[in-house]
Amino acid sequence: MSPTVAKPRPRHLNLMQIRQPMPAIISIMHRISGAVLFLLIPLLLWLFQASLESPTTFADFQSVVTHPLMKVLLLGLLWGYLHHLFAGLRHLFLDLDVGTELATARLTSMIVLAAGIVLTLAVGVMSW
Repeated sequence: MSPTVAKPRPRHLNLMQIRQPMPAIISIMHRISGAVLFLLIPLLLWLFQASLESPTTFADFQSVVTHPLMKVLLLGLLWGYLHHLFAGLRHLFLDLDVGTELATARLTSMIVLAAGIVLTLAVGVMSW
């Protein structure tokens, strides 16, 4: 047996210099979008409750939702939901060993990103 020579390990890891592949970025964004959606559930429940409680609270709901900053926040939430949905479906297919080849994984990650953005922009244009 010959002795193995260990490769020199890096002294520090600069995360700004590491270039992640697109499937890894989509997976990280899936986790982040899930956490953000979970944390903003109270806001969504408050908006839902305000829209259904009475005609006066519905008017309050309309005044809150028509504010431009709230529209941007809700569009961001919509994008997070759509991205989380499509990335979750992609992960389910990967768990079934469908689309695990490198080229297919890259393509499906780009499709997930594009579908979330395009559908969010379509809803944003229709609702603005």
